[in-house]
Amino acid sequence: MFTIPFPTADNHRHSYKRKVHDDTDAFNLDSVRMKKLVESKTEKVSTLSRLQFFVRMLPKGNSVVMNGFTDETVKSVLHRIEWMTGIPAKELRLIYGGKQLQREKSLGECGIENNSSLHLVAHLRSGPSEGCPTAWRIVGDMVSLIVRMCSGEMVREASIKEIFSSKHFYLPGFLDALVSSMAPWMLVTLYASPIAGIKSCAEGYIRYLLKCCHAEVAKASENDCIGVVLEFCNLLRRVGCDDPLYVSCRTTFTLLLSTVGVNYGSGTRKRRVLVSDVFPYFRELAGELLRSLSSNASKEILTGSVFYFTAFLVPLRNRIKENVGLDCSVTDGNCHEEDDPLHAEVVDYVRDVFVMLLKKMDVRFRAMEDCLAGEEHDKEDSVYPEFAPYLAIARELYHVSKLYDDAEEMFWRVLKLHRNIVSQLIVRFADRIKDHRWVLENKSVITFEARRHLAMLLFPDAKENYQAFHEMLIDRSQILAESFEYIGQARPESLRSGLFMEFKNEEATGPGVLREWFVMVCHAIFNPENALFVACPDDHRRFYPNPASKVHALHLRYFDFSGRIIALALMNKVQVGIVLDRVFFMQLAGKCIALEDIRDADPYLYRSCKQILEIDADFIDSDALGLTFVREVEELGCRKAVELCPGGKSLVVNSKNREKFVDLLIQNCFVTSISEQVSHFAKGFADILSNSKIQQFFQSLELEDLDWMLHGSENTISVEDWKAHTKYNGYKETDHLISWFWEIVGKMSANERKVLLFFWTSVKYLPVEGFRGLASRLYICRIMEPEDRLPSSHTCFYQLCFPPYSSKSVMQDRLRVITQEHIGSSFGTW
Repeated sequence: MFTIPFPTADNHRHSYKRKVHDDTDAFNLDSVRMKKLVESKTEKVSTLSRLQFFVRMLPKGNSVVMNGFTDETVKSVLHRIEWMTGIPAKELRLIYGGKQLQREKSLGECGIENNSSLHLVAHLRSGPSEGCPTAWRIVGDMVSLIVRMCSGEMVREASIKEIFSSKHFYLPGFLDALVSSMAPWMLVTLYASPIAGIKSCAEGYIRYLLKCCHAEVAKASENDCIGVVLEFCNLLRRVGCDDPLYVSCRTTFTLLLSTVGVNYGSGTRKRRVLVSDVFPYFRELAGELLRSLSSNASKEILTGSVFYFTAFLVPLRNRIKENVGLDCSVTDGNCHEEDDPLHAEVVDYVRDVFVMLLKKMDVRFRAMEDCLAGEEHDKEDSVYPEFAPYLAIARELYHVSKLYDDAEEMFWRVLKLHRNIVSQLIVRFADRIKDHRWVLENKSVITFEARRHLAMLLFPDAKENYQAFHEMLIDRSQILAESFEYIGQARPESLRSGLFMEFKNEEATGPGVLREWFVMVCHAIFNPENALFVACPDDHRRFYPNPASKVHALHLRYFDFSGRIIALALMNKVQVGIVLDRVFFMQLAGKCIALEDIRDADPYLYRSCKQILEIDADFIDSDALGLTFVREVEELGCRKAVELCPGGKSLVVNSKNREKFVDLLIQNCFVTSISEQVSHFAKGFADILSNSKIQQFFQSLELEDLDWMLHGSENTISVEDWKAHTKYNGYKETDHLISWFWEIVGKMSANERKVLLFFWTSVKYLPVEGFRGLASRLYICRIMEPEDRLPSSHTCFYQLCFPPYSSKSVMQDRLRVITQEHIGSSFGTW
């Protein structure tokens, strides 16, 4: 036995507490029950002796005056105390004359007389108190202090500070004792008090506990912090869902749930946050999110609603997935409603919320489209900032859609209907922090710009640090060999920090020169004369690794180098005029090669394989073709036979095994023969990604996407587009010199325009978006030089500079000089 003050507490979660989703007021007394008790006693008042006695609340507690009758049982008195305190009668004990009163005996049989003094105690189980007696004593003192404050007793400030000291929070077993006692209930009772001082004191300590709980879980503490927060949440929720302290408590619970997941505690005290714990808050937050969407709430409010909603949704959908199995979805027949009614309610409600949110998203996407229709936006501000939370909502709807057999189609249909808006949201708001791979499951619902953005997020964030730049000084005539030494031997982290490039015996430096170097070195790498790559017969821009590259002694190291160069070009957003063939792209993406994939790489083999598969079965079974599972290859001038499978020389191709023959032939030609080269290229590429996500990078894209990223636009340069993206410094758009300039450019050949653009910007291949895709607008600048001076450029800043020429013909002569290809290169300066 251990004596504690009134109201006392048991050391476990009391069964008398109402469920979380019961919205009745926890602080109203059961007046009906008391009335019946009083009426039943009043009927016998004439024949029974009336008693008045005192119940002493120890230690240091006040006495409560009670009235009774001699034939009333001790058990009846305990139930009346339960009604008054909310403490279960079975946990209470009455002591009189040093002896515990037996429950079934009457007050008369126990010798209770008028004005007797009884002591009220509660039985504490020995387990926790034996393990952490200090913590349980402090909790007992805390409860005693709260009782005194509830009774209106003036308590010294020093006593309050001592009992509610921060040092107690870190005592072993303190939180377990706290959550197992009545202290949370009593603190919330104080918080609900109309007395300002008491309310403020209770609020201060509750907020302090919430702060400590969050800090401890963040440090992976073994204390049962989330249990304490959940207890306060359940109690404060009944005070009011709009109550500031409840909102703060729910926020802390959300943060803890996001941090520790559905399990909390450790060792033998490890517990689970149950569905019944989470579901009431999910219902509440789902309603708030839906209201926020309907009312066009601000970005901050909507972002908060999405965060809280997600934190409570995750454990629910994980529980649903556990119930139906990893590879299944919810159908009418597998929600186990009879076994677990609450689970069935959760399953139905989560799906209802999914449908309602999807409808709201459809409405909001339409509103975005109407809002943006007909408006001009800079490419950096094509979508308003307040639209940011909708991407997070879409991600959560995707995860929920995987749970229900009819939900995925609904989800993708809405996203595809609003493809442009979804793509703009991704380009504007998708970042490296969140995982956005979910949208790549159906790449058709987003545009090239969105797919490119998601792929580029896999590169490390480029931070310009000029002191950490990897510096290169390269001779143009030795560009491949010297670039190989600078790039191939460098540490990957130094390459990711940035490149500083300068050609020997040239003054020009900066990003413009770097863009020129990328184009030159890539064309050298993929030059068939260097035997590293093979060009496709019908498309000389398209390459795959040369199976015979071993003629080059350092060929595998050069493939490492090639992978680094292509990754760096992509990272620096330079179009180099080179594209990869499908057989190469598919292997980098970790996908299998099929017959249709070799169409460009080897048109002759493709047609031959098609004929073998389509030829008449009787004809091929007659062995008229004389084929066996053997492939002839030429290596270093010698021809040799390679078996496609063990015993291939004696295995004749027929109508039953011809599909296998074609598959083995393709694998040998385009997988086995270049596996080392592909592996080393991938390694070099991964060095720049700084992780092992190379397959994820290529899986994010279609082959055409990579073509556009590496090669750029193949369209003829549009003078109107060029003019629309050019600004002026020192000149005006209406000046006659500017009119002359664009008239001259309009009459240039396609090649002259390319040379002029390269001279101006060091951009040899425009992005697929045209001039809009460049990093900056172009500028025409006025310089005060004699008119015999040729135009000059600052390629880093996309600036073309020329003096005010006296006539159109003079300007035309000067421009004709710089648009000669052998002059246009390397003419710019910083």
